[in-house]
Amino acid sequence: MSVTSQSESGRVLVVDDEVRQLEILKAILEREGFDVETATSAEAAIALLRDTAPSVILTDLKLPGEDGIDLLEEASHAAPQSCVILMTAHGSIDNAVEAMKKGAFDYLTKPLERETVVLAVRRAMEKSRLLSENLALKQQLKDRFSLPNIIGDHGKMQDVFRMVLKVAPSPSTVLIYGESGTGKELIARAIHYNSPRASRPFHAINCAAIPEPLLESELFGYEKGAFTGAISRKIGLFEQASGSTLFLDEVADMELATQAKLLRTLQEREIRRVGGSRSIPVDVRIIAATNKDLIVLMREGRFREDLYYRLNVVTILLPPLRERTTDIPRLVDHFIARHAQAAGKDVRGIEDAALSVLFKYRWPGNVRQIESAIERAVLMVDGSKITVQDLPQEIRQETPAGALALELPDSGISFEALERELLQQALRKAGNISRAARLLGMTRRTFQYRLEKFNIPRPVSEEAEPDQAAEETDLESESARQAEPL
Repeated sequence: MSVTSQSESGRVLVVDDEVRQLEILKAILEREGFDVETATSAEAAIALLRDTAPSVILTDLKLPGEDGIDLLEEASHAAPQSCVILMTAHGSIDNAVEAMKKGAFDYLTKPLERETVVLAVRRAMEKSRLLSENLALKQQLKDRFSLPNIIGDHGKMQDVFRMVLKVAPSPSTVLIYGESGTGKELIARAIHYNSPRASRPFHAINCAAIPEPLLESELFGYEKGAFTGAISRKIGLFEQASGSTLFLDEVADMELATQAKLLRTLQEREIRRVGGSRSIPVDVRIIAATNKDLIVLMREGRFREDLYYRLNVVTILLPPLRERTTDIPRLVDHFIARHAQAAGKDVRGIEDAALSVLFKYRWPGNVRQIESAIERAVLMVDGSKITVQDLPQEIRQETPAGALALELPDSGISFEALERELLQQALRKAGNISRAARLLGMTRRTFQYRLEKFNIPRPVSEEAEPDQAAEETDLESESARQAEPL
């Protein structure tokens, strides 16, 4: 049999108080190419665990002092990637089976056969490799979504990060507001990977991307025969995410019937599959996100008020990119590095003139849009630095998309008349004060103040509720109370 390289095979720790048996096992495994260390007691093996990381631990069950079970339990903490194989006499098989329940990979009965030992160690080595890769991937995910790796030096983003660190350890529901492309899922993942649930997979669903009849099945699952085509049972996301986090993106697009079922799940901490009669307990932390004003949707009867207050335990408001333009240089550098590597191009930066264009643009698509712009620029650039001509045309043009084109006449203009006209146009376009205020980048309160200043009548729908301004707050003031100083 050919000898496998030690680097490929990994390290084995053999533990046995019978020195002759120890020497035989060491010789067999080294002949197969394994890097072997030995110990004659559990205490000595535990000391080695603290200095080395064996892929496989092959240990006798009966040892002087602490036994193989004690070593198994210690290894689960000190070397979680290690697989433990127990060696036992026939009379101790029951103990070995019990050890399997505690996490042992396998057990071998004495007297040992060479091929059986080698095969068991190889299988355990492969399992250890998979465990190591899994641990590494989990650590990479945790690092990627750790707050230091999320770009946001602006004060508003730092406020968001502080809020994430405060709420992450708790199981409380979080509601994230933000325009499309601001990074709502990124923040949801940051909450998850900074929480006690970080070792479990993060689950996400876009409520706007799935037709309503399918959305209920995706969330809650269904029983075999629940409807035509249900040929087997399906486990929904709530069951899959039990013990972890479920991110409901674009939750405002969920239909009222599904909202009612979601509300019951949040209240009772249990679900019932479609077509099922049994309640199933679940332990899921919900993070919801939307780019819509849920308060407006409640008034219009399109979002349940009771669900809103269940979701709105903690509110995080993500600022659009136009409100944190100081983050643009770091975002640009980050996206250049990412997409230059993917494209195999030697792009090292961006010219000052091109960066100046990026600062002037309003970025209606926020961070997602600037990443797309940089990806295109990396593909188009011929040199080592992105120029103005490498940027998309809508960003290069003098009047950016979404900006107001005005030319000051030689005769001058009345600023008050212009302000009055803008307020009236916003009201006509939006239909109510909240949406009109957002069109002009104001709070509802500021917009109302300016309406009164110019004696502009409020919309009829607003006049129907004269105390509305005193009783209700807009999205920004609601968030300000719960997520100061966002």
